[in-house]
Parts: sequence; structure tokens; C-alpha cells
Amino acid sequence: MASKINSLIGRWVQQGALARWAIAARKAPFAPLDVLRKQRHRARRLRALVDELTHIADSRLALPRVGSNAFSRPGGTEWSWRPQLWRGPLGRKGMSAVPSKTPLGEEVTLFHDCKISELTLRQVRNTREQDLAPYALRMDVFRFDGSFLSLVVDAPSAAADGLQRRHIVRLNAIIEVEKPLEVFARLNIKHGPNTEQLVLELPFGQDDMMVEFDLGYSEINEKRVERVWLDLIFESPEMNQVTIRDLTFCRYPRAEI
Repeated sequence: MASKINSLIGRWVQQGALARWAIAARKAPFAPLDVLRKQRHRARRLRALVDELTHIADSRLALPRVGSNAFSRPGGTEWSWRPQLWRGPLGRKGMSAVPSKTPLGEEVTLFHDCKISELTLRQVRNTREQDLAPYALRMDVFRFDGSFLSLVVDAPSAAADGLQRRHIVRLNAIIEVEKPLEVFARLNIKHGPNTEQLVLELPFGQDDMMVEFDLGYSEINEKRVERVWLDLIFESPEMNQVTIRDLTFCRYPRAEI
């Protein structure tokens, strides 16, 4: 009750202040100069605070909303997903000399075989106008004496539920690099004792990279699909900065001809 009263009083005070400034603006052409000088001084102080508030509000409100799962989905999509790493803040924002098998939240894990890790990771806030994902992952790779570097993304159980050979699994990624880099996406589907693997290279040269895994080319046992995960594999990443601004998945049926 007290909070409602305080809120009501606050609105009255604000409306009264706006009304006083509106009256002062209308009377400004005829106001005495000494009164006008004082009003100008107060108006400039007020404008500085209003400008500061507006600047902060514009920058914060322009950012993608934390937890957002908004992204383009093709017609007929049955399942879609953006991993938590790109939706919300991690408990640990950054780390250096990152060892292999380092988890980045509950869904993403980093793997490599370096003897000495010269790799840093940092979760950063997306601030570009075109960004839909609230967060990005930035990797700085210095000397790299290993043979592989990969991110393993474990899809939720919903990705495996009802998965069939008639489906297409689409991956969209927005990745920025300092110098050219080959990145491969390997979709893994565990069915019974076997694991089906489909590998595609991401097509650099466009802002939003997209690959489609057509399960019609797989030999999965539809009745025994247990788990789905993706390996994002970076070839020769030495002395490079890689920023993954977004990563999303969709599943939909193949168009019948």
C-alpha cells in the first residue's frame, strides 16, 4: 500500500514539474531578464541530467534482451534452439590458459590437445544493431601447438525427440575472425550403440552463415535416437581472434517433391 502511495505521489510531482516548465516555456518571450537567466541556468542543469539518462537508456534498450530466443526460423520448424551461452550471462565471464574439457555453462565445452594452452575465452555483450543474441563468445588464440580446437554443443533432449531421416537440421552461425579460418560443423546423432556423423564446412564470406544437415543421407535408426550434439571445429586457429556472435539450430521436415 505504501509503495502505491509513493508511486502516486511521485507521478504527481513529476506532472507538476512538467507543467511548471511548460508554463515557463510559454512565458519565456515576455519574462523579465533576471527571471529568465535563473530559469536558463536551472534548465541547463536539468538538460544535462536528462541527456545523460537518455544516452544510457538508449544504449541499454538497444541491446538484445537477456534470455532472448528470437531469431529467424524457416516455415514448418518443429524445434529450434539458441544455447544458453548466447542467451544469458555465465557465472565466469572470462578465463585464460584454458585447459581442455573446460565447460562454458551447462551446454558448451571446449576441447583441444595443446601441451601449453595459450587460449583465452571471454563472454561479451553483443552491442551491434543487427545482433539478436544478447551475448557472444570471444576466443583469442596465440601460439597453438595442438592438432585440434573444438567447441562441443550438447543439444537438449528435445532435439532427439521424434528425429527422423525426413528432417533437416539447420545451423546458423555469426562468426567474426581476424584472419581467414576454416570452421567445420559436425552433427553427431547417437542411435543405439552407433553414432552417425555429418560434416559440413561453414561458408565464410557472409554475415549469417548457414548449413543444412539433410538426415536423408544418414543411416540413423529413427526408433533408437538418444542424443544429439554438435562439434564446431576450428582449423589452424593460431594467432587469431574468433568471435561467435550467435549460434542457433532449427529442425524441420524436408520438402516433399
